[in-house]
Amino acid sequence: MTSGRAGEAARVAAAVSGLVEQVFATVDRVHEAVLRSVERSGLPATRWVLPEGVQLLLRAPGQLAVGLGLVVAPRAEEGLPLRLEWWQADPDGGEVHTLEPDLRPSSLGYYDYTTAPWFDVPRRTGRRHVFGPHVDVHGTGRYVLTLTEPVLAGCGFVGVAGADVPVRRFETSVLRRLGGAVAPFLLLNDEDRVVLSTSPGWLVGDLLAADAVPEGPVAGIGGTPWRLVLVDARSRLDA
Repeated sequence: MTSGRAGEAARVAAAVSGLVEQVFATVDRVHEAVLRSVERSGLPATRWVLPEGVQLLLRAPGQLAVGLGLVVAPRAEEGLPLRLEWWQADPDGGEVHTLEPDLRPSSLGYYDYTTAPWFDVPRRTGRRHVFGPHVDVHGTGRYVLTLTEPVLAGCGFVGVAGADVPVRRFETSVLRRLGGAVAPFLLLNDEDRVVLSTSPGWLVGDLLAADAVPEGPVAGIGGTPWRLVLVDARSRLDA
């Protein structure tokens, strides 16, 4: 019985991992476009990502991302300010538009993205990162997952290429991949915050205390700070 549940945990983890890789395959397309532009035009270029290309990616069948693009590493000494080349699609349909948060340091609404984990972790580690769930306050206003990877060129760290994926869309896609009945599970990030839950006892965004993480078969999600735990659907309801 134990081996069966461990196998089920591995099956669910594989479905989650497959979708993560699907999103990063899209991010890689942006990454490659940026590198080509930097090689061709250098850092002072006005724009490194072609809007038409990103819009096509966002409208592609089966696309999970609703936000996609490049977040530039500022270089004041080279005249390169904070800058986003980021496009957002309405999760419920509609036009794709440019995301334009307030990047003016003198403004009360100033958005210093350089301190955000989805930017800072890839910059420090040189590796891709998955952040969330968090509320997309500058975009959709919904719970999203942000997947980013560093863009490194001969001139050093250029910024991060990334994608925003609504949590609900990600969960629906995971369940569709699994098909049929699946054991209740929690997907937890490195803070033990619930990323996904198919159990009524836990909600997306819940932060679990160390002694409140349920016992059950566990499977890691490669290339992410996540782990998957199979749970007894009644365990927390009966507590």
